[in-house]
Amino acid sequence: MMTIKKALAIASVFISTNTVAQTDAAINAKIDALVKKMTVEEKVAMIHASSSFTSGGVSRLGIPELVMSDGPHGVRLEHGRDWNADKITTDASTYLPTGVCLAATWNPQLGYAYGSVLGSEAAYRGKDVILGPGINIIRTPLNGRNFEYQSEDPFLVSKMVVGYIKGVQDQGVAACVKHYALNNQEILRNSIDVHLSERALREIYLPGFKAAVQEGKVLTLMGSYNKVRGQWATQNRYLMNDILKKEWGFKGAVISDWGAVHSTMQALWNGCDIEMGTDLSMLPNPNYGKFFFGDTVTTMVKNGVVPEYLLDDKVKRILYVMMKTSALDGTRKKGQFNTKAHQETARKVAEEGIVLLKNEASLLPLDKSKVKSIAVIGFNAERPQALGGGSSQIKALYEITPLQGIQSLAGNNIQITYAPGYNINRGATADQLSINKAAEAAANADVAIVVGGWTHGYDYTVWKDNAYDAEDTDKPDMRMPFGQDQLIKAVLKANPNTIVVLMGGGPIDMSEWVDQTKSIVQAWYPGMEGGNALAKVLFGQINPSGKLPMTFPKKLEDVPAHKLGQYPGDSVKVYYMDDIYVGYRYYDTYKVTPQFAFGHGLSYSSFEYSNLKVQKSGKSGTVTFTVRNTGKTAGAEVAQVYVKQEKSALQRPEKELKGFQKVFLQPGASKTVTITLNEEAFQYYNDVQSKWVSEAGAFQVLVGGASNAIRLSGKLSF
Repeated sequence: MMTIKKALAIASVFISTNTVAQTDAAINAKIDALVKKMTVEEKVAMIHASSSFTSGGVSRLGIPELVMSDGPHGVRLEHGRDWNADKITTDASTYLPTGVCLAATWNPQLGYAYGSVLGSEAAYRGKDVILGPGINIIRTPLNGRNFEYQSEDPFLVSKMVVGYIKGVQDQGVAACVKHYALNNQEILRNSIDVHLSERALREIYLPGFKAAVQEGKVLTLMGSYNKVRGQWATQNRYLMNDILKKEWGFKGAVISDWGAVHSTMQALWNGCDIEMGTDLSMLPNPNYGKFFFGDTVTTMVKNGVVPEYLLDDKVKRILYVMMKTSALDGTRKKGQFNTKAHQETARKVAEEGIVLLKNEASLLPLDKSKVKSIAVIGFNAERPQALGGGSSQIKALYEITPLQGIQSLAGNNIQITYAPGYNINRGATADQLSINKAAEAAANADVAIVVGGWTHGYDYTVWKDNAYDAEDTDKPDMRMPFGQDQLIKAVLKANPNTIVVLMGGGPIDMSEWVDQTKSIVQAWYPGMEGGNALAKVLFGQINPSGKLPMTFPKKLEDVPAHKLGQYPGDSVKVYYMDDIYVGYRYYDTYKVTPQFAFGHGLSYSSFEYSNLKVQKSGKSGTVTFTVRNTGKTAGAEVAQVYVKQEKSALQRPEKELKGFQKVFLQPGASKTVTITLNEEAFQYYNDVQSKWVSEAGAFQVLVGGASNAIRLSGKLSF
């Protein structure tokens, strides 16, 4: 059994993603021999779905179907051949914290452990491909899938995605990075046509995918639903052929999102390799031969309309994935399912991902010897979240809610009372009776903990009924639903020692109560062990170390996509006029004060930065500095390195993240941190010249604990 300690040790060197010691030359020779034995019909069967989560195999040659599974933070509950849930009880998987919580750890090694759990459980369940990670840039806080994604910053995404992918693929399962590309909103996703500058595409929206391909060696990639510059993304020649396969050298298979193919010829020629989806109108007996990549392709190849080598390339890519994951020879690791070690990983990610946003008067951590009564308030305190979110829903073996975690850790010496305070009912306003009961509970307790925020829908079939974080739906605004603002104000009035815990995939408008609240905790969707992790943070058994992977604006009107750009666009086009000024790049450059800055996260300890040294080596630089724990509690600080070019031919943001390291320190201890900035750290994409450029001149190197908390500065000149 792989413990989290062992997984992290492996992650520290990021061992090869190859699960079998075969060179690509040897693999390709075997693939060529197989393809020569196949008929056109057999080849075509491999490039389209054969059921809701499989593409075709060739039993005559011992080639199995390629078996896929959602999702990005746990292996989805089993479905039959075409969407009917299997009535089995052994498919309850490990429910990991969602992607945004993983990103909030700022710990790539923990990303490897996370991916290892997914890969192991997918292998155990007989899956060849796990449909994750999702890494689309968080452009607007309204995007319903931000909880699956990771960050507004391409550098942070790039570093986190590699560990995740290698963790999955070292278990003999292919990761599938998604959704390529520019799927930054769910509303109108099936019709929207995204238009943006080449610079924004290259600097903001593509780096994570490039890292997934070139560093993570990801074996599959999923195309998105939207159009990009007039052509559907899944059959977009520029994205798939020119950039992904030619420029980046992607060797694996491109999988369409379900139903994202719109044209046989465009998809064939422009890089799609497997067409997935289910024609729901044809259930219970869909005819997959009628897909765009079905019988029509057979006819086209046999009539000479489409060259067979085009079909062969797709089949070879699929076989390459199978070879790399040992799907053909039966030597893949068997995997493990919902082990204690896997659950420990879920807990560890939650512990490191929970962010302490505010903590005035040291209200936190709670002292068990002094606190005698706690009022826990809010429907999210007792609401399981695993089955929500759409395609990422998880059938969890168990899920510790915040209320359960607090009750367990408090023990018998602290009286815990619970009041829902609001109901999950979309469109409902505040229930004054519920609020009054919650306020009364708060008034009679030493401390009140309000657990609120966003919510998933309960299950896949009705997820949009009460979902604000879910596939195929965006939030209407940044205001908390169900009258929660009114609830929080009433509880604060009743008890000023109130802690607000927020669940969800991103920021909310806190303007009505943030100044009156002493302590605010961002808990995301923290997985099956989330309640335990949250309780440990609240009571100080865990020193919080999470940092925001996105900016929390004060109000929606401050968000660059809404202020400078377009959202949601119309049913035809959306223009990304915010360009490269996404997230903190906008707030810092245009001097807009956020509610909580990118990279922000408090600790129960304090950290001091000193001894900055910046050295140039050719076109690269080395940054060294010391971080010391000046508090009385062991903790971790995420030291962040930003670069600012003082003068450039084209305008650049105020600063850009180019390095970070999570440093774990005992009280009084210090560590020297060394971060290498390669040439790319100083470059930008010049879309006048259509290339990345390195310009002579001075660069500031800025070091600190958040984008707005710079502690040290140095300079390099090239």
